[in-house]
Amino acid sequence: MKVRRIVANIETPDIAAAKRFYQDVLGLDVLTDQGWIPTCGSAETMTVQVSFMAEGGSGTPVPDLSIEVDDVDAALAGMKKAGFVVEYGPADEPWGVRRFYVRDPFGRLVNILAHR
Repeated sequence: MKVRRIVANIETPDIAAAKRFYQDVLGLDVLTDQGWIPTCGSAETMTVQVSFMAEGGSGTPVPDLSIEVDDVDAALAGMKKAGFVVEYGPADEPWGVRRFYVRDPFGRLVNILAHR
């Protein structure tokens, strides 16, 4: 048996807010939409990963999600333009990533990063 995919499920009463953050700002595509469950994603090939963390690194809290992007500064500008408050960073971390933390509309702490 092999794990083929891992999906993050985020409970929300406000699907429009989810689409605004994950689709409009982060640029994810809506892959399927049953009304009560839109699934956002990308055509990128990804590895299956689950991280288990005692802390978020650099003394930060553990984020609920980590999203790797190709341009952290563009993602940061998009978040600020959309009015989302950055809670940490941007920071160039000693383990080779540039990242920032922001909360999605449901209070989930999201780590947005790129490997340097």
